[in-house]
Amino acid sequence: MGNSFGLGELGFLIQGLKWTVLLAAIAFIGGGIGGLGVALARTSTSWGLRRAMAGYIAVFQGTPLLMQLFVIYYGLGLIGLTLPAWLAVAIAFTLHASAFLGEIWRGAIEALPKGQFEAARALGLHYVPQMRDVILPQALRIALPATVGFLVQLIKGTSLAAIVGFIELARAGQIVSNQTYAPLFVFTVVGAIYFALCWPLSLYGMHIENRISRTAR
Repeated sequence: MGNSFGLGELGFLIQGLKWTVLLAAIAFIGGGIGGLGVALARTSTSWGLRRAMAGYIAVFQGTPLLMQLFVIYYGLGLIGLTLPAWLAVAIAFTLHASAFLGEIWRGAIEALPKGQFEAARALGLHYVPQMRDVILPQALRIALPATVGFLVQLIKGTSLAAIVGFIELARAGQIVSNQTYAPLFVFTVVGAIYFALCWPLSLYGMHIENRISRTAR
């Protein structure tokens, strides 16, 4: 017989939640920094840079995240570079997020009217102040709903990290389920935690999208 579900088991799930939130935060922040570089490269005047970043995006958008985790964790081990599970999944999720956020933000930059670029050049602004002061603030505002939506997907995607032994919320739920022999109850609790984490973000994304739509009318 397994143990009953109590405060100890709930505490173990909360520990898993902590790692889920931490992994999502690292991936989102690191992916945001990398994604900005990807977006700027994709909209640059350099043909080679645009093609290189297009290939980078194609690799990470065209392959399963699970496979990317395997390659980073096990593939690097084959060449003698063994990483701790948490570091391997952080790198994999950051690279994954940078590709997706880069493409989201690239689309937002290209969605701006050409007049914005022409006005910035007419003011004598060079590339860096042009992007920093004129283009990016507008583009990021347009991209915010999609960015929040990706964050929700990223949080749920952290459950795949269990494949390399990383104990996040879903893996913690599996361990507790095996101990208590109450999978339906345990995963109902796990699902409720994911819902409490993701649903407010989804509502926030929809609120921003509606506000942008009203402003554009």
